[in-house]
Amino acid sequence: METGSDTFVRSYDAEPPSVGAARADLAGFAAGAGASDALLDGVRLAVSEAVTNVVRHAYPLAAGEIRVRAAIADDELEVVVSDDGCGVHAGTDGAGLGLGLALICEVSDEMTLAPRAGGGTDVRMRFSLAQSGQSARSRSGAPVG
Repeated sequence: METGSDTFVRSYDAEPPSVGAARADLAGFAAGAGASDALLDGVRLAVSEAVTNVVRHAYPLAAGEIRVRAAIADDELEVVVSDDGCGVHAGTDGAGLGLGLALICEVSDEMTLAPRAGGGTDVRMRFSLAQSGQSARSRSGAPVG
C-alpha cells in the first residue's frame, strides 16, 4: 500500500466488504484534496459501482484482487479501479452491463473503460476539484432544475 499527499494506491480482495472499504478510503483521500461534499458523494458512488462490478463479475471461478489508484494533478482527481479478471461483457442472463457504468458516467467528468493487456479491466474516472462545488450538469452549461 502506498499513499502520499498526491497519490493513493491500495489493493483489496474481490469480496463484498471491499466495496465499503474502498469507498471510504477513496472518499478520505478526496476529502484531503479539498473535494466538496457534493463531489465526495459522486466519488463514493462511482468507486462503489466500479468496485462492485469487480466483486460481482471479474472473478467468477476464483478469488481475485482489486487495485485502486488515485492521483491529484492540475485540480483533478483521477481514480483507476483495476482487476485481472475475465473482462467486461454483457451477462449471459440478458441483463446487459447494468446501470453501474451509466451512474459512473453521470457523476464523473469523464469515464473510460479499457481492457488490460494481460486480462482484466481498467475503469478510469476523472473528477474536477476546481469546480467541485458545482454539479456536473451546471459545469456543462445545461440547465439545472
